[in-house]
Amino acid sequence: MGASQSGGVHMYQDLADKTGFSIEQIKNLHNRFKYLTQDEDTLRREHLEDINNLALNPIRRQIIEAFFDTRNLGQKEKGCLQEIGFEEFVTVLAFFRPPKPHIAEEEKKNMKKEKLRFLFNMHDTDNDGVITLDEYRRVVEELLSSSETIGAETAKAISDAAMLEVASVTVGQMGPDEFYEGITFEQFMQILKDIEIETKMNVHFWNLDTRTIQCGK
Repeated sequence: MGASQSGGVHMYQDLADKTGFSIEQIKNLHNRFKYLTQDEDTLRREHLEDINNLALNPIRRQIIEAFFDTRNLGQKEKGCLQEIGFEEFVTVLAFFRPPKPHIAEEEKKNMKKEKLRFLFNMHDTDNDGVITLDEYRRVVEELLSSSETIGAETAKAISDAAMLEVASVTVGQMGPDEFYEGITFEQFMQILKDIEIETKMNVHFWNLDTRTIQCGK
């Protein structure tokens, strides 16, 4: 029993060192993980689909897939896993960790880049290193689909216009017959350079329990 408890403490400490969470937050996340998996050792997509807070999220599919994307888990091979363990679960949630008070400027810069890479991967659904027009349109249309006042054709027109605006900013003015391949990660960072994504993309882990996850705004 003592050895088991000692092993758990070491696991919590290792994950805390790796992710930046406190040991108390790691314990809370472990409780959440066990609750979602019903005490199994691995998490599958259907476990996340049961989260009430995700049910009405227009990009629910992308959020769930992000947990199984090997790019977000530090693995060299690109692809998707069928199930993940607790360490992978915490690794992905670390992208939503809010910055600590009085964080150093260099650390803040690195955190922003990591969060932007996570968001980029979420929208680069075919793993080719570019967010294409189809991928971008799909995300925008899903976001707009939550509005009852916007029809499907209007949502498509808005997403097309937004993508062309992004293209004009990143590669200059386009001719009517030119084909735009998409946004690279470097362009993605440039587009969002004025957005404090490191503070906006977070989960309030101190409020996390086995019933709900509260997302920061």
